[in-house]
Amino acid sequence: MEFVFWLLATLFSVGLLLALWGIFIERFRFTVRHDELAILPKGSKPIRVLHISDFHVAPWQNRKLTWIRELAKLKPDLIVNTGDNLGHGDAIRPTLEALKPLMEVPGVFVGGSNDYHAPEIRNPLSYLNKPSTPGRRKHLETSTLFGAFEAAGWLNLNNHSGSLTIQGTRIGFLGLDDPHDELARYESLNTQVEKLANDDLVFGVAHAPYLRVISEFQSRGSKLVFAGHTHGGQVCLPSGRAIITNCDLPARFAKGLHNIESGNGNVWLNVCAGLGTSIFAPIRVFCAPEVRLLTLAAAS
Repeated sequence: MEFVFWLLATLFSVGLLLALWGIFIERFRFTVRHDELAILPKGSKPIRVLHISDFHVAPWQNRKLTWIRELAKLKPDLIVNTGDNLGHGDAIRPTLEALKPLMEVPGVFVGGSNDYHAPEIRNPLSYLNKPSTPGRRKHLETSTLFGAFEAAGWLNLNNHSGSLTIQGTRIGFLGLDDPHDELARYESLNTQVEKLANDDLVFGVAHAPYLRVISEFQSRGSKLVFAGHTHGGQVCLPSGRAIITNCDLPARFAKGLHNIESGNGNVWLNVCAGLGTSIFAPIRVFCAPEVRLLTLAAAS
């Protein structure tokens, strides 16, 4: 009986320490993850892609907002924003102010569910059984956020395509609105891809990396897919391995750059674990908040 008591006490103590670490320390350990991928046509100049996602900004998060504002010092050539910029009903203005230096760089974006609706309290244990379901929450002034992005020259890829010439390489982008919130219009990809026939290569961009999303992009010629949504698992095992992804993506792909089999071939998937959390679950364990700086180089 005494052994059981000490075992339970030890487990409680460890759990408490991890919770305190995750709430007060790790969720503020903002990190830039670096990767390289030789995928561009031969002879192309390198392209520095800053992949940002899942900021979940609340107005009082000054430390996070300051860190976002300073990301322009990385001197990226292209910004890919995979959504969930907002985490509070009053977050649009501070989010745009923090992103202003990055909005001077060519970019593309899609929305996540939190860009459309204010967050709500959910049972965190429910995520262990299945992905969360779309909520019917307070609608946000999404048009103000997206309108500012578009005014800065960023391409709106929500069920749309577009092309940018970056460092002399013409890149086509296929986009889907948030698949997790059931906003993706997969049939639009057929029309989208026709417009990109003259581009040097094609990338796919969506908020949530569902397996269907990856397969749909791959089958239409995408060489690289950008996504967020997973938070890298948010609360992970000590190895950093995710427990959940809040979609059907296998946990081993919850963050980082991976070459995965999809459809009739392979495709590169770059998942950004993001910077934030829901204001109702402000914790990260063994999963530091991040943005990803992916340097694309010419294939050998």
